[in-house]
Amino acid sequence: MKKNKFRQLNDDEIQSYIKKNKLEAIQTPSGLYYLIVNQGDGKNPTPDSNVSIAYIGYLTNGNIFDKSEELEINLSVVIEGWKEGLSFFKEGGEGILLIPSHLAYGSTDYGAIPGGSVLIFDIFLNKVF
Repeated sequence: MKKNKFRQLNDDEIQSYIKKNKLEAIQTPSGLYYLIVNQGDGKNPTPDSNVSIAYIGYLTNGNIFDKSEELEINLSVVIEGWKEGLSFFKEGGEGILLIPSHLAYGSTDYGAIPGGSVLIFDIFLNKVF
């Protein structure tokens, strides 16, 4: 129950953010929303790929909680929203992931991220290894 506590609230928050910012995002069955700005033309990552990405992570109020010019990481150790969302990108692709809390940190506070938060990531997928 705790993991699903924010599902409807998060979905309402994401839809409001999309409308306010005039975005054309696609919702997946899991509740993730994504927007591809540039598809890219290289390989798609799998849930256990090593990738190099640049990103900015922020909340719907615009507060940035994390960013990196170049992060090399294995997708097996990231939040579910990244595992699923990055699979829609190809190398060189960029876009936005809007991740409800049940695909991120749930109702648990995580550093500067309050429990139950929607996470938004501007993503550039540099490379899939």
